[in-house]
Amino acid sequence: MLLQLGIGFGTACIIAFLARRLHALSRSGAWAALLTGTLIFGLGGVPWAVLLLAFFISSSVLSRAFSGRKKALNEKFAKGSQRDAGQVLANGGLGALLAIAQVIYPDSNWPWIAFIGAMAAVNADTWATELGVLNPSQPRLITTGRVVEAGTSGGVSLLGTLASLAGAALIALFAILTAPQAGDLPAKRLTLLVVISLGGMAGSLFDSLLGATVQGIYFCPNCAKETERHPRHSCGTETTRVRGWEWLNNDLVNFACSVVGAVVLLGLWLSL
Repeated sequence: MLLQLGIGFGTACIIAFLARRLHALSRSGAWAALLTGTLIFGLGGVPWAVLLLAFFISSSVLSRAFSGRKKALNEKFAKGSQRDAGQVLANGGLGALLAIAQVIYPDSNWPWIAFIGAMAAVNADTWATELGVLNPSQPRLITTGRVVEAGTSGGVSLLGTLASLAGAALIALFAILTAPQAGDLPAKRLTLLVVISLGGMAGSLFDSLLGATVQGIYFCPNCAKETERHPRHSCGTETTRVRGWEWLNNDLVNFACSVVGAVVLLGLWLSL
């Protein structure tokens, strides 16, 4: 166990260092990645590491690839593309806890299944955010269907939804290739691909639902725009809350997304 943790720590150090050099992580984000990476790599082993890396690498690539397109929308998002500790823990914190649970319950597969669901959900949500801004038409609020500005919390679009499905499917693919539970039958692998993708999408849609209803959303009187940023907008003006719970920020919404993905996939898995 100590040797495996040591290998996990070394691997996490390398990844956090490279991500920091590439400006994918802030300093606090690198420390948080070191913690979560050590637990997931060290306690979960190769299959867990593969899913975490699939999420982190794909989301980082998309974030950098379309940073120019998103630059005009940065005022709406609570944070930029460089992930801090809050974002890292929101996306990987549940995974780290599930890796610990796997050690406590070594003969059970539910921590691994829940981990797949959590990673599928956060990857689906990240892909939807990064690619949804490329949709040719404005998104619609998930609760009412009202047309809203691109980047608005709770807004969904066709391209964003398809990107969400693709992001979840990527995690599903890697899970099937690395998981001993996947079996050898092509039909079973196809079923698992669909089930995992649906679980990931469920988490992503729940994220949008929270964003449209109870996530704290603020208003900048200087720019006359809604934003997730608080206490100050990107222009430096103090923002005021217009809806939602002040304590429910984007990091907590993303964490809830991972929880829903894990729970939904567990339910679907048990029904197979």
